Amino acid sequence: MTLGQQITALRKKKKFSQGELGKLMETSGDIIGRYERDEVKPSIEVVIRMADVLEVSLDYLVGKTTMELDNSILSRIQEIQKLPADIKEKLFYFIDMSIRDYKAKQAYGH
Repeated sequence: MTLGQQITALRKKKKFSQGELGKLMETSGDIIGRYERDEVKPSIEVVIRMADVLEVSLDYLVGKTTMELDNSILSRIQEIQKLPADIKEKLFYFIDMSIRDYKAKQAYGH
């Protein structure tokens, strides 16, 4: 998926018009349209701002990853990163247990 296609998909997911996204980006809807059609490549500063406005990671916006992490998940991960190793280990234990339980319910629930 091109950057323009990704911008279009994310804009539509947020239910923004090109004009609304343009206003949030402090530019015009016409410029957003040109980005979406891949006629113009935005500067890195614009792409960073767009990722913030669309509430996705920069990597996701530019197609470096297919995993969409919203800002609330990213901020939690950043907070976990700051914790001491023993607390992180406990958190990961509970996360792993929850994932395992969910997968088991999915497998046996059908």
